[in-house]
Amino acid sequence: MGKPLPLELRRRVVAYVDEGHRHREAARHVRVSPRFVNNLINLRRQTGSLKARRQGHVGGGKLEPHVEFVRLRLAEVGELTLDELCVELEERGVSVHRSNVGRLLQRPGSVIKKLYSPRAAEGRRAPGA
Repeated sequence: MGKPLPLELRRRVVAYVDEGHRHREAARHVRVSPRFVNNLINLRRQTGSLKARRQGHVGGGKLEPHVEFVRLRLAEVGELTLDELCVELEERGVSVHRSNVGRLLQRPGSVIKKLYSPRAAEGRRAPGA
């Protein structure tokens, strides 16, 4: 995700529009997109502020209520693949992609045992087994 444009630039854009210029003229003048100018004016109208809104999702996503379940399953079984965790979460009514489960396990403060992919598990098997 990109960084929000500086507050000073936002103030200049709004001041230019307040002087009576159209949004497209302001965009050309300050060298930003017309959409940015439109969104900025809408933001000021809705919130009264030019401060950028928070980027990203608030609340941690749909896996947040299931963090403890995943920790308990990993403590019980020891090793689970991401696909196996996805199946177990599906049984609990949560449809989620394996990459989301992987990000859940990589969060700071997450207590996980070693996860492995099916390909890595095959490499640990005894030859001919």
